[in-house]
Amino acid sequence: MTTQARQPIRLGTRRSALAKAQSEWVAERLRRAGGLAVELVEVTTEGDVNRAPLTTLGGTGVFVSALRDALLAGTIDVAVHSLKDLPTQPATGLRLAAVPVREDARDALVARGATLATLESGARVGTGSPRRAAQLRLARPDLRVVDLRGNVGTRLGRVADGDLEAVVLAVAGLKRLDRADVIDEILDPAVMLPAPGQGALAVEIRDLGLDAADSRSAALETALRSLDHAATRAAVTAERAVLAALQAGCAAPVGALAVVDETGSGQPELTLHAFLADGEGAAASRLSITVPSDQAEAAGRQLATRLLDRIGADVLGERAT
Repeated sequence: MTTQARQPIRLGTRRSALAKAQSEWVAERLRRAGGLAVELVEVTTEGDVNRAPLTTLGGTGVFVSALRDALLAGTIDVAVHSLKDLPTQPATGLRLAAVPVREDARDALVARGATLATLESGARVGTGSPRRAAQLRLARPDLRVVDLRGNVGTRLGRVADGDLEAVVLAVAGLKRLDRADVIDEILDPAVMLPAPGQGALAVEIRDLGLDAADSRSAALETALRSLDHAATRAAVTAERAVLAALQAGCAAPVGALAVVDETGSGQPELTLHAFLADGEGAAASRLSITVPSDQAEAAGRQLATRLLDRIGADVLGERAT
């Protein structure tokens, strides 16, 4: 038995069904690209066990801190996160080794056959996201937005049981769980901009990777490079730069979506759309910018500044990084 076979790559994942599906997707690609044995190691995060609203938990980092601690402690070799959950500030000792090709970034409405336009006035729509809540109130101020936490199955169950008329969930999560059949409407980003990084995954490792003497090291680095998708990385870099410049956490009422156009000759163009609101959606602004894709981070910072100029720098209240 080879050393590589005796010592599989330990890939850390949250315990939820969606997190494990995402992590297994990454694991399978590492197996194919690097000929590596990969095993999933489940890690419980604060966000998995604490059902308080994300805004009261601080939002940023509640789903990733335990995985990062396990990486730094050496109990796992690789961590897979939903990129939208990743704090914008880098973690000392860790690096973002790969951003795989993105799944659909949009949000979906699950509403027992209704659409956002056809929901009855006063219908109860569940979401735990201030971003989604603010945009729902702008699109349909007559709806009742209900705070909602829990895994995908729990949220869908609230609609199936008739407790809620609808919920808003990420298209990517439903597809990864093979539940796209429940989608009644994919919401146009012109109505509902997704969270920065939504639909994308983040693969983190220690700065130094594996020990250089480890026979798996070169194979893992090669596999991670093949997993990285340049257009997705540019898009999420722009989106996360909006968050970073606003000093806003993942639970803030901020939406951003960047699209990279690679059809022309020369440097691809990146178009970034961003949204900022106060908690109730009473003050809100939506702006766009198009730049060469190698200016993704600068574009995000510029758009954040323009958003704050539009609606006031105090709209986010006490900010969190």
